[in-house]
Amino acid sequence: MVRGWYTGASGMLAQQHRLDAISNNLANVDTTSYKRDVTVSKNFPELLLRRLQDDGVYKNPFGSADAAPIIGKIGLGVELNELFTDFSQGSYKQTSSPSDMALEGRGFFAVETPHGERYTRNGNFTLGQEGYLMTKEGFPLLGEKGRIFLQDSVYTVNKNGEVWARPIGNPEADSELVDRLKLVGFENDRYLKKQGSSLYIDTPVSGPALPAEGPERPLVTQGFIEASNVNVVHEMVQMIEVNRAYEANQKSIQSEDTMMAKLWGETVKMR
Repeated sequence: MVRGWYTGASGMLAQQHRLDAISNNLANVDTTSYKRDVTVSKNFPELLLRRLQDDGVYKNPFGSADAAPIIGKIGLGVELNELFTDFSQGSYKQTSSPSDMALEGRGFFAVETPHGERYTRNGNFTLGQEGYLMTKEGFPLLGEKGRIFLQDSVYTVNKNGEVWARPIGNPEADSELVDRLKLVGFENDRYLKKQGSSLYIDTPVSGPALPAEGPERPLVTQGFIEASNVNVVHEMVQMIEVNRAYEANQKSIQSEDTMMAKLWGETVKMR
């Protein structure tokens, strides 16, 4: 009976982790380029039960064997195994702002922060007071040559991430190549670590950032941003499922508690 308490409690804890992830996904449904979190649970090793002292052992020419019949298996509970990020593509939202960009395909923008280089899918950039393209938090967007300076310029960004600019007030001037966006990819991007403000940092499991080139380089669409990949209906269905599973584990603990109370009550009467 005590085992039943621990099994039910482990199930409740696992569902609590799922609920936390779902709640966070729903809270960020309108966050630009947000990627939903997914929990993965695993069960503890199962026990194989046999009926003891039924047939005992039988003899054969090669020794003895256990003749006790198998009753079945018993589970010992479940635990959270992994919380990973689903990087499936989000839908596009048109903004018509030249500083906004969306990525099509797997890959990330590189930005400069006080703590080192970080990566993001959030293309909601702005032109800062110093004339550099940067995030809303003030982190400069990086090109292959460094920061991208576009002050007093009319600029366009093509699908390959090349930034072309010409001076404002001189429509007859030819556009010049300023830089090409630094786009990177990872061997295992699902293991990137979120750091807030739509930023990610690489981990030993994700591997270091690799330059995205050729077919693996995502396409850049100017004047659009990528919406979150959270499906509200799907998350709500998952939340209902979690609540029912949590209640089922809760009732199993209550049943175990009732049986244990009855057992101790009968034991006291016998004494």
